[in-house]
Amino acid sequence: QVQLVESGGDLVQAGGSLRLACVVSGSIFSISTMAWYRQAPGKQRELVAGISRDGYTNYADSVKGRFTISRDNAKNTVYLQMNSLKPEDTAVYYCKLNRRPGLTDYWGQGTQVTVSS
Repeated sequence: QVQLVESGGDLVQAGGSLRLACVVSGSIFSISTMAWYRQAPGKQRELVAGISRDGYTNYADSVKGRFTISRDNAKNTVYLQMNSLKPEDTAVYYCKLNRRPGLTDYWGQGTQVTVSS
């Protein structure tokens, strides 16, 4: 069974940095597109960044230039480096592994990021 475990969430001041990590159990990591989502209180879950198995990346406009997604296939881990954090980045951050169409994607349990002003 595939499991995703996020870590790295914390309380940080505005302008600070955090690095989130998501470790994936199972052998499908290296062939899978991975993504980070976030959900703030009272808001819908939104895509933050994605990375293909070949390393192509995409970002939400709100985080471009501040966040960087990367992956280490040898460690079955995807990272989200977050710099210049803003209070509006406060949310629970989730890691997702995309599966083939028709199958349910895998999600982690989430990690809390809180940015104080």
